[in-house]
Amino acid sequence: MKVLKPLSELISLKGKKALITGSALGIGKAMAYRFAEAGADLELVDINERGLRTLAEELSKFKVEINIHKVNLASKEEIAALWEDLKGKEPDILVNNAGIYPFKDFLEVDDAFFNKVMDINLKSALLMCQHMIKSRLKRGGVIINIGSIEAIIPFVEGMTPYSISKAGVIALTRSLAKEYGKNGFRINAIIPGGIITPGTKAVAKEITQLRLSLLRTGVLFSTRLPLKRGGQPDEVARIAVVLASDLSSYVHGALIPVDGGFLSA
Repeated sequence: MKVLKPLSELISLKGKKALITGSALGIGKAMAYRFAEAGADLELVDINERGLRTLAEELSKFKVEINIHKVNLASKEEIAALWEDLKGKEPDILVNNAGIYPFKDFLEVDDAFFNKVMDINLKSALLMCQHMIKSRLKRGGVIINIGSIEAIIPFVEGMTPYSISKAGVIALTRSLAKEYGKNGFRINAIIPGGIITPGTKAVAKEITQLRLSLLRTGVLFSTRLPLKRGGQPDEVARIAVVLASDLSSYVHGALIPVDGGFLSA
């Protein structure tokens, strides 16, 4: 019988480096915590520098290398500068987590609004993947993109650009998985839904105070969830660790829902 690696080795990220975008708060922060716990060195990227500094202090107990980068991911130039800084020390693992989800009635969506959502949610992921694959073309690596249930079943009104951007993230994931598996890359997407984060709390507050017409949507969303509760960022982070580790060595081009059963209901 072939000798199998113990689970402790399969789940370990020791000796690996992970770059996580949007890591100052919410799901990105939870992923940074779990990746550090698993032994990965970290390159933390966000526009919120204060949040990054606070997080780096919190994670210092794990005794891993942590570097922070204030980057506006809507800027192609700032993304290029980030990868220039990382030259020769590129990450083994890339997590494209950063995203925004502003509301706007579809008939009022203009170029500026649409482009901002696309630049941060989709174009930044495309550019980050491009730099990652170029820099590791002969070595391979792991890419995890964060999609959304809204890309599969649009449920909330006023989020058409967001849904389009996340559908693009899914298409990007599957296209790159097909093309670059042969180069040693494993590329997958997590599809979160109903996760309670500072961002989604702000959206809920906006719905309550400014968009009373959406209250019914919120109620319907809650009643549709088979688990009857919202998810926690850490519940997404745990799946990210699995996808980043050798536990998922034969998982490639997959969409992994972490949504309390929403898509199946």
